[in-house]
Amino acid sequence: MFFTGVRFNVACVNFEKRGYTMSDYILTCGSTADLTKDYYTNSELPYIAFHYSIDGVEHNELDGSLSIEDFYSRMANGSDTSTSQINMMEFKDFFEPLAQTGKDIIHICFSSGLTGTINSAISAAEEIMEEYPGIRIKVVDSLSASSGYGLLMDSIVEKRDSGYSFDELVDYAEKERTRIQHWFYSTDLTFYKKGGRISAASYAVGTLLNIVPIMTVTYEGKLEVVEKERGRKKALKNVIEKMRKLADDGENYNGKCYISHAGCLEEAQTLATAVEEAFPNLKEPVSVFDIGTVIGSHTGPGTVALFYHGAEREI
Repeated sequence: MFFTGVRFNVACVNFEKRGYTMSDYILTCGSTADLTKDYYTNSELPYIAFHYSIDGVEHNELDGSLSIEDFYSRMANGSDTSTSQINMMEFKDFFEPLAQTGKDIIHICFSSGLTGTINSAISAAEEIMEEYPGIRIKVVDSLSASSGYGLLMDSIVEKRDSGYSFDELVDYAEKERTRIQHWFYSTDLTFYKKGGRISAASYAVGTLLNIVPIMTVTYEGKLEVVEKERGRKKALKNVIEKMRKLADDGENYNGKCYISHAGCLEEAQTLATAVEEAFPNLKEPVSVFDIGTVIGSHTGPGTVALFYHGAEREI
């Protein structure tokens, strides 16, 4: 398992905003979509905020108590990080004020392939529906992570705002989730060794030979190493070639593309430039986000990821 979630939660909720008055449901997600706090607010998207600990001190993701730069700097200097699984009562605390509005709820949950959080969400939803007869709560497994989860949420928000009904939006989310392509590579294997994803021997050989693992999120929502390259330049070319093969309409792809990074902005910007050169018909410039503190607690600094709409995942 990649990691297990949180202890506490918070919703950014403004019941007077446009999204709640235009539809008969409320769309929600988790902070592990690695979108900005402004995005959640401007998109009228309540979120459940995950917690993480660094050197034994607990923080609320997106609360600003520790900057993302300080977070990755401390990790690079040896700080210990951890996460813990969210429980049902925390999800009940999140859902209840939303249910009190009389609106149905669609919650898009962080991938079940990386955490068991969805089980808590489903149990909480069932109890809330018993306590508030007539309210529907649908928990959808995103099968996505980081800004891949964010890209999925962005497309779901667009459909919500275009007038999709509750059932239409759920159907769209369940069909689109495995079409969000996720491709990661890391220039620092330290935290993959620390987290048990690679052995000490593989770490030693990989570091000596400048091996860069190429990872994807599978159709089951799990993170898996699929290839290895010698050096970051070859890794970058590898994920660009995969985008040519897998993106909707190949080199004519005209959708959105997101990139996220763990404390390596320069590498992310290099990848963004390469994507924009290879795909001149993009709907808009590539959006670059930080890999958040919860996911970053497990990747450590040095990871870059590329996300776009494309073929159904086959791995």
